[in-house]
Amino acid sequence: MHERHTNRAQYFEEQIYTTEKYVIPFINGCKKISPETSVLEIGCGEGGNLKPFMDLGCKITGIDLSERKIELAVDFFKEHKNYKNLTLICDDIYNRKNLGKFDIIILRDVIEHIPGQDRFMDYMKSYLNSDSVIYFGFPPWQNPFGGHQQLCNSRFLSKLPYFHLFPKSVYKAILNLFKEPQVKIKGFIEVKETSISIERFEKILKKNHYKIARRVLYLFNPNYEAKFKLKPRKQNRIIASIPWVRNFFTTAAYYLVSPGKND
Repeated sequence: MHERHTNRAQYFEEQIYTTEKYVIPFINGCKKISPETSVLEIGCGEGGNLKPFMDLGCKITGIDLSERKIELAVDFFKEHKNYKNLTLICDDIYNRKNLGKFDIIILRDVIEHIPGQDRFMDYMKSYLNSDSVIYFGFPPWQNPFGGHQQLCNSRFLSKLPYFHLFPKSVYKAILNLFKEPQVKIKGFIEVKETSISIERFEKILKKNHYKIARRVLYLFNPNYEAKFKLKPRKQNRIIASIPWVRNFFTTAAYYLVSPGKND
């Protein structure tokens, strides 16, 4: 497993880089960000995605299930000039029904981990005003590393594309064969069970009456620039237009959605 997955300070900096250079401009194209903007990130981790918004003076709330990651976020931000604008919460979002409304909600590399995504999207409406937006960034399940196998301890498995697409029993057997820790195997199987494709994501949006304000599919994930010095590349238009097939060659899908009925 690469150092970036255990070095949380490095991961924090990579998140900052990608959000500042790619996520904020993507959102700004439809929803202008100002110091009056309120932002909620679900699954905020150490808060790397939130720092560029804090630098702009936004009012920030981050929530995550990991107590350790929230503790790290407090440590990373405690000297920030806008620290007073930051609220960090260690809890399940379903337990927090009184957080209020937000102008922007962020879920970056999170929706593919959430069980009951249909229920979740309906629940999110309680945090939205009529002009609010939600940003999603996620890897379609069928892409070469959609199972997050880059996190495997085995160097071979961490570089092996597409094997997460085997049936669950075969996938689990391979992970056991290479002696991956049981806690990791449990996590990989959970991702397989909550896996999401472009088509299923858009079907959930439509069912819950969300409007797609903007969508960009990437052949090369913008985050690869911080990780591998590889420039982002948008998906070929022809491939991007072919349902199901596009999932196998798209490493990141960026969406900006708003409450309202799709056409």
